[in-house]
Amino acid sequence: MLTTTYVPGAPNWLDLGTPDPDASAAFYAAVFGWQHRSAGPEAGGYGFFQQDGGTVAGIGPLTGESAGASWRVYFHTPDADATAKAVEQAGGSVRIAPSDVFAFGRAAAFVDPAGADFAVWQPGETAGLDLVAVPGSLARTELYTTDANTAKAFYGAVFSWQTRDVPMGPGLTYTILTPAGAGPAAAHGGLMQLPQANLDAGSTPEWHPYFEVSDCDATFATATDSGATALMPVTEAPGIGRFAMLLDPLGAFFAIITTARG
Repeated sequence: MLTTTYVPGAPNWLDLGTPDPDASAAFYAAVFGWQHRSAGPEAGGYGFFQQDGGTVAGIGPLTGESAGASWRVYFHTPDADATAKAVEQAGGSVRIAPSDVFAFGRAAAFVDPAGADFAVWQPGETAGLDLVAVPGSLARTELYTTDANTAKAFYGAVFSWQTRDVPMGPGLTYTILTPAGAGPAAAHGGLMQLPQANLDAGSTPEWHPYFEVSDCDATFATATDSGATALMPVTEAPGIGRFAMLLDPLGAFFAIITTARG
């Protein structure tokens, strides 16, 4: 389970790149009740999604003409420069070199060996998101990849994550991810191999955020009524909760979950 006591390797930031920040802000306000706050004129259009006065995600305009809307997951690192070296040594590549974000922290963005984007956040004045694992905030992160074994080796080399494989049916295995040295209750997500049907449909490796909601069915209905496309309807996973997967109106993948308690 995510907490705001961030440890190395745990998700500690999340942001949405979008070609239309106003439209995206309106959609997520309708679905989660988020408020949009600008980071100021010096931030190049970057801003924050907030709930009850706390930041639950960032949002910014896309700069590439051909880029599509997407969520980017950041993982805590005590040293972004060292992580960049570890990424390259493990077979990944640096998309955005480590750089300071004012006094808030230091960030870098990478691509894993299969092509999935991810990033890191080295805290300065900002440790990370103010709220996680409560309704309307990040609950977990998942990687869907074309090569699960390579992904496990790569992220193990970069973040020293602990992994545990769980069978999910014929030919499918889900790998639970936990920060180094943490117990099972600190698991922050997982990874799994993309099924062949998804590959045939053009799916590519991606990290996806799951947002906690108090009523998955009601939120799913609100999201689709507000223009989201359903990728997976609300599904019950025993011991995990009720979840659904969607594309927002501008094409960014996200999922919602009402986590099972007790």
